[in-house]
Amino acid sequence: MVGRTSRESARFKIINHRNTKMAEQDRDFVEYVVKQIVNNPDAVKVERKIDEMGVLISLDVAPEDMGMVIGREGATAKALRTLLRVIGAKNNARVNLKINEPEGSERKPREQRSIDDVVGGL
Repeated sequence: MVGRTSRESARFKIINHRNTKMAEQDRDFVEYVVKQIVNNPDAVKVERKIDEMGVLISLDVAPEDMGMVIGREGATAKALRTLLRVIGAKNNARVNLKINEPEGSERKPREQRSIDDVVGGL
């Protein structure tokens, strides 16, 4: 780097090392946890990108494992995002998790119910 003093160069190396270390932490954390809860750990793919909004972790899993990753009412996905936020805060970065819908996945259509059916038993 042109015009950098040795002190600035050393500081740059330390910051760059921290970013590399964090890249390993957040990405590896997501990969480890998700591989432990799915039935097809070989199909898990985790990518890390840095943009103007911070760090984006993209997660791809097999279609049959989406339910395990999302969890009941999204509880598992919410927990993963919360823990990633903690890791990011520790490293002064904003970390977001994007769970990509796999090719060929089919969502069951939501059952349409009237308000009377929903509150009828109250």
